[in-house]
Amino acid sequence: MLDPVAWLDVPQEVSTGTLPGWDRVDEIVQEAHARYVSERGGRVADYIPVLAEVDPELFGLAVIEVGGGLHDAGDALHPFSIQSISKMFVYALAIQEHGHEKVRDIVGVNNTGLAFNSVIAMELNGGHPMNPMVNAGAIATTALMPGATAVEQWERVREGLSAFAGRPLSLDGVVYASEAETNDRNRALGRLLRSYGRLDGDPDEIVDVYTRQCALNVTAHDLAVMGATLADGGVNPVTGERVVSADVCRDTLAVVASSGLYERSGDWLFEIGLPAKSGVAGGIVAVAPGKGAAAGFSPRLDDAGNSVRSQMAIGHLSRSLGLNLFASAPARENVSGHGVRSQEQETR
Repeated sequence: MLDPVAWLDVPQEVSTGTLPGWDRVDEIVQEAHARYVSERGGRVADYIPVLAEVDPELFGLAVIEVGGGLHDAGDALHPFSIQSISKMFVYALAIQEHGHEKVRDIVGVNNTGLAFNSVIAMELNGGHPMNPMVNAGAIATTALMPGATAVEQWERVREGLSAFAGRPLSLDGVVYASEAETNDRNRALGRLLRSYGRLDGDPDEIVDVYTRQCALNVTAHDLAVMGATLADGGVNPVTGERVVSADVCRDTLAVVASSGLYERSGDWLFEIGLPAKSGVAGGIVAVAPGKGAAAGFSPRLDDAGNSVRSQMAIGHLSRSLGLNLFASAPARENVSGHGVRSQEQETR
């Protein structure tokens, strides 16, 4: 494992680009929504019974700029449960509370290559949850939230995610009840974590807090604000409130980039080039550090549990707005399109 101590005392420099003007961003958001609104691929999640009842035609898209620019299209203000997208923000809160090294040691940062609720992944790795974007790692992360009781931990989670969203978030009691009746696998993961010494406290109570965090209601607009807070070094671009540190944002986005879309994370990063997290209610949020965040909501999912329309629309935004972290062009070009080396480069 790489030793972070070797470079943690080196000053962190930041290099980011800018988005086009407000009108152009707004035009592209509307364009992306219109282009994919007729897409019918995928199907709604049904392993949580209440999610099977959602209207599959809903489709919202939002972009929030780090400067506070707001761009909504379609059903961007329609509420839905945050589900697994909560993992990235609770992880950020846990690092803010406990620090880079402790959370990395307990939860891990590497992709499992297996399903989000896999038990085998833990058994193959000596009880280590591997990363916070799968259910085992998310449960271990939730357990790190401060509080003498499960009730206090839950309130810290709700308050923390509300600070990211810039408004008070509330629990969807119907979704929570439906999930609580069907989360036997998560309870098993909690007990397995406890058996390996990676969970303090009552595993059933911790899993209940985790279930509640997944049932918080958000909108695509909220998710974009939350993602833009990570893009803006931990400062909510709408409220101006500092939620977490810039270092926490960097750590969180690094893990999300490698594991945010589960076993499809590599495909997503290769094609779209952005840290992103999905949830089975149909939400996805993608973050462009220093620029902003894009979020989509559409309930039809692919086989890996990722919203089909949201993936397409955010991919469109990534290309049209220049969000891909790995995309570049020659700094200088001559009329034939070939790069021109500077005199300094030629003499080295």
